[in-house]
Amino acid sequence: MKKINLKGLEMDCYTEVLDNGLEVYMLPYSNKKNYFISYATRFGSDVLEFTDEKKKAHKLPLGIAHFLEHKMFEQEDGQDPFTFFSESGTDSNASTSFDNTQYICYGTKEFKKNLEYLLQFVNRPYYTDENVEKEKGIIAEEIKMYEDVPDFKLETKLRECLYKNHPRRIDIAGTIEEINKITKEDLYSCYENFYVPNNMFILIVGNFPPKEALAIIERELDTKEKKKLPTISKVTEPVKVECKECQLKENIEIPKVALGIKVPTKNIKLEKLELDLYLNMLTTILFGSSSAFREKARQEKLLSGLYMEWEMLEEYHTFYMMTSTTQSKELIKEVEKEWKNMEVTEEDFSRIQKVWIANEVRMIDNIDSTVNNLYDDILKFGGIIPDKIEKIKNMKFKKLKDLMKEIDGTNMSIVQMIPNSK
Repeated sequence: MKKINLKGLEMDCYTEVLDNGLEVYMLPYSNKKNYFISYATRFGSDVLEFTDEKKKAHKLPLGIAHFLEHKMFEQEDGQDPFTFFSESGTDSNASTSFDNTQYICYGTKEFKKNLEYLLQFVNRPYYTDENVEKEKGIIAEEIKMYEDVPDFKLETKLRECLYKNHPRRIDIAGTIEEINKITKEDLYSCYENFYVPNNMFILIVGNFPPKEALAIIERELDTKEKKKLPTISKVTEPVKVECKECQLKENIEIPKVALGIKVPTKNIKLEKLELDLYLNMLTTILFGSSSAFREKARQEKLLSGLYMEWEMLEEYHTFYMMTSTTQSKELIKEVEKEWKNMEVTEEDFSRIQKVWIANEVRMIDNIDSTVNNLYDDILKFGGIIPDKIEKIKNMKFKKLKDLMKEIDGTNMSIVQMIPNSK
């Protein structure tokens, strides 16, 4: 077990890679009562086609990763995992994203028992024709429910406008037509190819004994076979956005706006973590809570709240921004102006840099925030980053300015959602 000091945070994490390729990440706290366990696979809705180790090609129904996640909670012995965890006052859940699926439990009691069971139930798939058919109706209702959520429809439409071919333009849950095609054979095929140790990892944060945790993991999982991972079919995505502007009419009172910018990264000479930091620095300066843009927006009441994030893809990074506004035209004009001019100062750069460092230090005291940070780092960058604070400290204003020359802020999609009455 390798011990890694998180520089600037006065904490140690522990990592291990089992012989079968399973990655284990553990960050123990001595001053907390709770713990959090995540058992995850790098398999999400982005995978639409793959070729297995026997050279057999598979084309998957949309939404199968999410469907599979649901079916993992059905056990052959009839035991309900949610009930098992709740008996010790422990919460449990699961989630599927574009690039991963995770199964989690978190609580204050029965750590060893719950860790053991989490590993066991995720490693006991049980799919039958009957329980697969039953689940189709459940997920169909879930899809219908989300179709009535304005923010969900807004983001989905924005993704359709941004991408022409990429799976990110499709809802993670798929469509009712597609999930009705799913068979138990499809589920077993995905499970056997992607729920394998060398495509999975475990993250544990909180109050727990690392050595005993690792012993449980090795006992439960070390016998699982390391497999050759399937080859995932890549999709060719054009540089330009698919659609510049789009409008939706929905049953809402206040109009909404979503904007997205697709940024090709092929010619940007920065490592993944550096690029992620500098892109977030840029948009924090341009649109963050202390930016000139936000100050003007508050004064002129251009928006109500603001959600923004960068999404990392292999050839593109995509920026998303969504808000409610009664002044859509004015807001869009201001956002486009910010992207066109992209004015940043070294003073702003230095200020955000200091805020980020302070946030990293503060965040380590919150287990939920720490889990989210570590989980994202494992997915994006292949592991825990022990010197993130140092990397933030070493950021240079000149590198940000150089990066800005590579960004075309006009490669933008805009979706407006207006009330039905208009």
